[in-house]
Amino acid sequence: MFDKSLLKDKVAIVTGGGTGIGAAITRAFAGQKANVAFVDIAEEASRALVAEVSDETGMAPLFILCDIRDIAALQAAIETVRRELGDIAVLVNNAANDERHAVEDVTPVYWDERMAVNLRPSFFTAQAVLPQMKRRGGGSIINFGSLSWMIPQGGFPAYATAKSAAHGLTRTLARDFGPFNIRVNCVVPGWVMTERQLKLWLTPEADAERAKAQCLPSRVMPEDIAEMVLFLASDAAAKCTAQDFTVDGGWV
Repeated sequence: MFDKSLLKDKVAIVTGGGTGIGAAITRAFAGQKANVAFVDIAEEASRALVAEVSDETGMAPLFILCDIRDIAALQAAIETVRRELGDIAVLVNNAANDERHAVEDVTPVYWDERMAVNLRPSFFTAQAVLPQMKRRGGGSIINFGSLSWMIPQGGFPAYATAKSAAHGLTRTLARDFGPFNIRVNCVVPGWVMTERQLKLWLTPEADAERAKAQCLPSRVMPEDIAEMVLFLASDAAAKCTAQDFTVDGGWV
């Protein structure tokens, strides 16, 4: 087991950190006494998370209400984190929306909006934290891919395209940022049983198919993804960069 105390006092920011996988990541960082901030559009849930995590860990996450489609607002949020907590050591590009859409229904406007949520912010957050990570002598950027385009799974071509692009972005940024001791990796979740997934998509039939497809039949939970993120954020992963780290119970 790696030494999670390596994360103590590090400044981390999580996009979409107020619900689902993001909330588990925010909670996990606070549990390791990291100084964690997160942006999200779900204000009520995010403020409730701050209160819960503060009570549980004694570490109150910094919540900034932000629509990540607004790049100027996202850049301003990153500057707020620097001003309030210090230079960012860890960036987790978690935020995404896997809204289903039929090929026939996709318009140019809809396509661009899906990229504006699922791909574009990951580049601009990395760009924004680069000067901070340079100043501190290094850092860790963790992007999020998806199992969906690897299976392959239909029903959301724009989302699958954006998520496959996250892997290319990861590899090119790893090369560009490597000279500054900044590592860039990509976490690839399987079907993670967030509240949203349980509510919208999980049926007994789908769950049976999932269990059959995985080598390990048990469900992948948000906390499983958070554990991988903690590892990649820590110095235990000091020589890991430009890589995909899949947490899917052995689906692919």
